[in-house]
Amino acid sequence: MTTSAIAPGATTAAQTDQPNETADAVTAHTLLNCLVREVSAPEHQVTVDHDHLLLRLPRRDLLLRARLRRVSMIGAHRFQGPVQRLHDDAWATVDWRELAGYVQEELELRTGTANDEFLDQVADSHETIRTTLEHRATPRHRARPAPQPDLCPDHYLASEQALVFGHRFHPTPKARTGDPADWLAYGPETGARIRLHHLAVRRELVREEGESGELDRLFPPADPDYVTLPVHPWQFRLLRGHEGLRAAMADGAVVDAGVSGPAWVPTASVRTLYQPDADTFLKFSLNVRITNCLRKNASYELSGAVALNRLVQPVMTRLADRFPGCGLLAEPGYRTVAGDTDLAEGFGVIVRSGLRPHLRPGVTPLLAAAVADEYPTSQAHVSHLLARGEGDLLAWWEAYLGLLLPPVLAAYFEHGIVLEPHLQNVVVGVGADGMPAQMLFRDLEGTKLLPRHHERFLSALPEDVRGPLTYDAERGWNRVAYCLLVNHVAEVLAALADLRPALEPALWGLVRDRIDAYARTAGEPPRLRALLSGVPLPAKANLLLRWARQADRHAHYIPLPSPLGADFPREVML
Repeated sequence: MTTSAIAPGATTAAQTDQPNETADAVTAHTLLNCLVREVSAPEHQVTVDHDHLLLRLPRRDLLLRARLRRVSMIGAHRFQGPVQRLHDDAWATVDWRELAGYVQEELELRTGTANDEFLDQVADSHETIRTTLEHRATPRHRARPAPQPDLCPDHYLASEQALVFGHRFHPTPKARTGDPADWLAYGPETGARIRLHHLAVRRELVREEGESGELDRLFPPADPDYVTLPVHPWQFRLLRGHEGLRAAMADGAVVDAGVSGPAWVPTASVRTLYQPDADTFLKFSLNVRITNCLRKNASYELSGAVALNRLVQPVMTRLADRFPGCGLLAEPGYRTVAGDTDLAEGFGVIVRSGLRPHLRPGVTPLLAAAVADEYPTSQAHVSHLLARGEGDLLAWWEAYLGLLLPPVLAAYFEHGIVLEPHLQNVVVGVGADGMPAQMLFRDLEGTKLLPRHHERFLSALPEDVRGPLTYDAERGWNRVAYCLLVNHVAEVLAALADLRPALEPALWGLVRDRIDAYARTAGEPPRLRALLSGVPLPAKANLLLRWARQADRHAHYIPLPSPLGADFPREVML
């Protein structure tokens, strides 16, 4: 077998006008990504033959192939066209349903366990993509004013709502439980705007911590004996029949104040909404399974967010002095109802600070995931950003890495703080010329602490809050390295390499240079020495995690060939 680089020239899956055809192709390619990374490549069952990738499912004894649009140095290839299987010495096309079935069979043989949810979840994800594309093609959706060509605040909202296809290394990136009518009404991909439901709760029945005054400013109570609790309207529909809520409403402890107020914008996470005029985010509970997890604010997460905010904000302020341009969106308080656990977690809302206090004049915020999207659907994509300036791809990348890498590495190695800078947790600020100027991190749910750095702080917390806030050093490093280097850096780099495939080695070289520069200032930590020696990168096993039906915290990591070693051969990795 021989290898070769394939320049991007063919039509990508997302460039067709047929929603069903596009959903079919993207779903198949996403499953193929997962198979390569988590199943076949680790078992040396993948190779590149000229312009095709060949992949074997060894337990199923099945050989698959797909045409390559571009090969990747770390095996994160770009595909085009259908997946095929070898049958009777001829290649036959395999649709996404058949491919999902092959994945199911291979994993059953590999693990000895079955998962009767898997095929339905893949189908749900496919249907979300298809229905979203269909909706976006309607005249009513197209009538919404598009952002102007120059960068403006509307580009931020468009970037949050641009992720039509989702995580390309997750087997069910758009799976959602519930009626499609709900996620069409409340999903970011459809450009939804949502007015909130409100409950008036007697003050003695309110549970809150931290600084929740922003909620009083946004939702002033009509009666001094009550406090207003904003609720995601989808969540209210899901919980309005709860016996405890009905009893509280019957005796006047909780009053349904209905839907009112300005429109809020669903961000990429679905359940976190943004109000542009107020410049405030609210992270709601939502009893809906999205990709892996039921998206509700567990009781320990409510208290944990406020506790972490107290600890992490001063550290990030110091890091911002040292690394200008970085920042962390604060989560200063939460509010919910006291008593019944289902209601306390179901109605818990976390306040998150807005973007404007962080942004420099003339800087436009954009969701990093939209900047890196394989199938761009907004002006946030890196190709559009480069077109605004001189188009110097390497200079753009060097600026991006300089903002992203040092604060995350310093937080871990110097402060024992495990940030979670994956693509949906980072907002990139760009200047009018499209050049990266700021890097804002958000969402304390995934932020963890290394216990030996924070013993006194952790000891003061209740046990049920303390435990979920910590990772040991190994798990913490895997999480940081995965989110930072595999989920984030590698994906933005891939979008750049799509534009100039021959520059991929140089792009990885700049990553190495930036990590090396930080390591020299930090006493060359052993983990970074190993990284710069080319030890494998940890890639989160989303497919195997979904197969095992486990929460993200229990994810394990697949060793991914790393291009960061000084003696790394600058050629395709399989």
